[in-house]
Amino acid sequence: NAATGEYVDMLEAGIVDPLKVARVALLNATSVSSLLLTTEATISDIKEEPSAVPNMPQMPDMGGMGGMM
Repeated sequence: NAATGEYVDMLEAGIVDPLKVARVALLNATSVSSLLLTTEATISDIKEEPSAVPNMPQMPDMGGMGGMM
């Protein structure tokens, strides 16, 4: 018993939550909460509006070029 400095049976004394268990649970909860906070702050691209200018016309095939083997 950390409060009195005595060695006792923890279940018999009513201490069912040792300090190490509480500390590990708190560390795990902190880890999960920081992961959730980080996930909420992700960066993403803004979709661009399609432009009104038409795209370039398709280029002709290379098969029609003269002088090639």
